[in-house]
Amino acid sequence: MVPELKYDDKGLIPAIIQDIKSGNVLMMAYMDKTALEKTLETGKTHFWSRSRKKYWMKGETSGNVQLVKEILYDCDEDTLLIKVEQTGSGACHTGNRTCFFRSINIKNH
Repeated sequence: MVPELKYDDKGLIPAIIQDIKSGNVLMMAYMDKTALEKTLETGKTHFWSRSRKKYWMKGETSGNVQLVKEILYDCDEDTLLIKVEQTGSGACHTGNRTCFFRSINIKNH
């Protein structure tokens, strides 16, 4: 059963994708109710592409699919955390294991 979640004015909710084994954050994408339902039905992550205006399943072209192991939502009911088993080489379209491979240097004060 899907709980009542808070979607934005475009009907979207951010989904943070985390590797269930390493704990690394792999990516962030958006889902709507249909994408979440497809994810629950198939056990693989499905998202809504804001730029292409269409649904997509992670790995549909690369083969690097995400097998869903757990779905959590935050205390405000407006963000999802989806723990997955990442198959293939990685989650990022750049070929990296994670989309979060760059950092901003912080000066110590």
